[in-house]
Amino acid sequence: MFILTSISTDPYFNLAMEEYLLKETGGEYFLTYINEPSVIVGKHQNAYAEINLDFVRRNRIKVARRLTGGGTVFHDPGNLNFAFIVSGREGHLVDFKKHTRPVIGFLDSLSVNAEFAGKNDLLMNGLKISGNAEHVFRNRVLHHGTLLFNSQLAELSEALKVNPMKYRDKAVRSVRSRVSNIAGSLEKEMTIEQLRNLLTAFIRKETGGEDYHLTDEEMERIKALRDEKFSTWEWNFGYAPKYTFYKTFSRDRKEVSITLEVVKGVIEKASVEGALFGGKCKQDLSRLLAGKQHRYDSLLQELRDPLIDGCFEEITQQELVQELF
Repeated sequence: MFILTSISTDPYFNLAMEEYLLKETGGEYFLTYINEPSVIVGKHQNAYAEINLDFVRRNRIKVARRLTGGGTVFHDPGNLNFAFIVSGREGHLVDFKKHTRPVIGFLDSLSVNAEFAGKNDLLMNGLKISGNAEHVFRNRVLHHGTLLFNSQLAELSEALKVNPMKYRDKAVRSVRSRVSNIAGSLEKEMTIEQLRNLLTAFIRKETGGEDYHLTDEEMERIKALRDEKFSTWEWNFGYAPKYTFYKTFSRDRKEVSITLEVVKGVIEKASVEGALFGGKCKQDLSRLLAGKQHRYDSLLQELRDPLIDGCFEEITQQELVQELF
């Protein structure tokens, strides 16, 4: 097994690296990385239904979609991510207990009593410290997970605070769990880099692995995958399953209801109703929104169309766009 330590904190790059190693190589790897603050949604989720968009935008937190299914997680410099990429026999590739067993063994070596629970979690004293997910590609599997070390749990909670009533869809919904950091339970203080070094040494000893460094060519191919897929709006938001957005709000006691039917990130049909806008404005806005990406910056630009200037006497274009998410 090759042991690979990513020095990048860019979630788009690290997710692209996982896909590249899984699909474009035949080797077996153990990979660790630490991301800058970011929200990582599961492959089959509607990102808008999983995040607090105002908080995420205000704090410039990146939103990224991973290759694996499951629920949304929050990454920051206090969270250590690990991944096993291995080959095996068809029908025997998905095995959460197998791939978390060495991580539990490592935590046990630090006198941290962790246990596997549910479908894919690691718990410490009944609180979640690790979530895990897997993706099968041909005869290979990617298993990756988190280790909450000294993550900003209040920020985690705020970034994932959403109103599920706004979205109706068949997307996978996250199940929120009570979480905890590992750092406070360690017998001696250490940094997250020290934790990563200890984990890497433990896996190296367990597997007889050897250190591996990406070649210049591999780096370029991973960067291309990051730029063409993992950092794009089309992947991170547009890839969502079909959904319906519905919201009612008011200004000066005048109510308005907006319904958006969205397919592959594009508003196929829009309906604006209520007393805030006159009849012609409601028709013009409904017509203008249809066919546009359900995307904050794009909609803000579209609603600056001079043909509908007269519609924004009691609400600004920016205020309206904020209500569309």
